Amino acid sequence: MKDLREDYFFKFYNVYMFNQNGYRRSIGIIILNAKRNVFWAKRINEHAWQFPQGGIKKGETLEKAMFRELKEETGLDSSHVKVLGRTRKWLYYDVPTKLVKREWKNNYKGQKQIWFLLKLIGEEKNINLINKTGKSEFDDWVWQDFILPAKKVVDFKKNVYRKALLELAPYVFSKEELESVKVKLSL
Repeated sequence: MKDLREDYFFKFYNVYMFNQNGYRRSIGIIILNAKRNVFWAKRINEHAWQFPQGGIKKGETLEKAMFRELKEETGLDSSHVKVLGRTRKWLYYDVPTKLVKREWKNNYKGQKQIWFLLKLIGEEKNINLINKTGKSEFDDWVWQDFILPAKKVVDFKKNVYRKALLELAPYVFSKEELESVKVKLSL
């Protein structure tokens, strides 16, 4: 009889697919409000804050994965947001070895992500952290200044957050404002 952990790993591996280098394909989502602040969410039962993100299922396009994760994690759907842009290339981060599940140790290094920038065009009341199955990945959220998540996220994600925000900043800020944003993100 197969070990249940082994069975779970193969299911996870086939659904979310690690690439040959051990990186899980995923998307990240930055939601912007009218004041140019970003949606910042607290992981359930933890003190860790982050942007919504999630794996890409086998056969899913990047955009389809993004809208699925958006709905699952924030309750928002395509009618509540406008896609402003996305990163051109994959951005990678390594997960510290001590945080990698035992059954993934030899196959998983971290994540490679494409980041989407969305503008909230619906109302804040459309945000619902409890998904249709009654589960939630987050238990709180706030609007943050555009640059703060790159400084506040867990250390191993900081570089990816900084790169994503830098690449997507031209969709948000004027040329005159952009230089100041770039300086603040690089500090």
